[in-house]
Amino acid sequence: NNENLFEYLESFSKYKLLGRVAPQLTELLLGFYEVIPLPLLTVFDFQELELLMCGLPKIDMRDWKANTEYRGYCRHAGGSHNVCRWFWELVADFDDEMKARLLHFVTASSGVPARGFSALRSQDGNFQKFTINGMETADNYPHTHTCFNRIDLPCY
Repeated sequence: NNENLFEYLESFSKYKLLGRVAPQLTELLLGFYEVIPLPLLTVFDFQELELLMCGLPKIDMRDWKANTEYRGYCRHAGGSHNVCRWFWELVADFDDEMKARLLHFVTASSGVPARGFSALRSQDGNFQKFTINGMETADNYPHTHTCFNRIDLPCY
């Protein structure tokens, strides 16, 4: 009935995602904990653990730039706008760790999709290119919208 619909949907989802594979998941975790004991894992969040297990991604700057959209005051000039040029010059000087951190800051993922930046997706699963959005005001710091893979850069 409608009184317990939310509770039913939550229980049903837990069963479909976890309950019916609980024995296999338990065995997988036990094997994983033999390799890396649980107390050692608790000091990391999931992003840090991903970085430790997968290493730093190799980020292709040409692919990144080629698959970037420009909006706001950058729309017409694109990557040739001064702020965009400064952004890409700065990123080009970053080491792999800093590039991965920037990518994580903007997209909530430190890794590049296997098919490159053209396959970057938004949080809803749709394809969404890395986006530089130019803000008219210069009195803000850059900020991001990870759901849309977008960084807002003030016009300095």
